[in-house]
Order: sequence, then structure tokens, then C-alpha cells
Amino acid sequence: MKKIIILGSPGAGKSTFSFALAEKTGLPLYHLDKMFWREGWVNVSKDELDAQIKDVLRKDEWIIDGNYSRTIPMRLEKCDTVFYLDYPRLVCFFGVVRRVLGSLGKTRPDMAEGCPERFDLEFLQYTWKFRKKQRAGILALLEGANAEIHIFRSRKEAKRYLDGMEKV
Repeated sequence: MKKIIILGSPGAGKSTFSFALAEKTGLPLYHLDKMFWREGWVNVSKDELDAQIKDVLRKDEWIIDGNYSRTIPMRLEKCDTVFYLDYPRLVCFFGVVRRVLGSLGKTRPDMAEGCPERFDLEFLQYTWKFRKKQRAGILALLEGANAEIHIFRSRKEAKRYLDGMEKV
């Protein structure tokens, strides 16, 4: 387990899980949100994002946190382990609400500098629809992956997994 991707709906806790996994494994952690966003919520081009991801994929060890569905196939090709946080819609929706309320106006550690947490109705709608619109596609990609796949259906399952790991 040296090349890991973390997938799941917004609000599932991908970043929280990835921080804990990085601490347990000692592997370097990369957040796709930090790659995609620039100060003031300006996104980079597809080519720039792809180049940044490919730079990470060339390394011997990594954890990559985030979906960015278009880039999942390139990451699946290079990873040896996938964690998919496949939680119910309400869990994820309220995860986003809790995150926004707890971090409003502050930049989270998994986000690019100059991108403070904000209330975004469009993002809440995306989160609400994520499971229905994205889940089947993600599961289909995982079926064909040549990697160890872990699918957690609850935060408790993910926590049990992390608690069972030995710290490196």
C-alpha cells in the first residue's frame, strides 16, 4: 500500500480520512482541491490539473484525496489501493453543511490558499445529487481496477479500519 486514492462524495470525510491515513502510513498526501484551485476560487485548466496529477503519479509513494471524476481513470491506472467512502446521501450532505458552518471564512488545510470556505448552493445541490449521478460510474471504474479496493459504507467502518492499522 504505497499508491492510494481516496474517493467519495463531498462531505463524506475524504480529507479527514486521508489525513489520518497519511499519519498512519507516513505516505505523502496530495489534495486535488489544492491542485485545482488558485487564490480567489479560480480553477486551473484541465491540462494544468492533469500535469500536476501526473507529476504525483510518477512518484513512488502517495495518497491522493479527491474525486475529479474525469481524472479517476489515470489515477486508477497507477494506484495499488483505493478507498471509496460510499456513504448515504444525508451523511454527506450534512457533512458539507457541518464543514461550511465550522470553517466559514477560513481556508481549510486541504484547500488552496486564498479559498476560504463559503456557502455555495450549487455545491450543496451537487452533493445532494452525487450518489445518484456519480456512484454507478465510480463503482464501474473500480470493478475494472487492478488495485486493492476498500469500500466503506459508514464512518464507523472507516474508523475501524484506521484504528486497526499500525502506525509506521
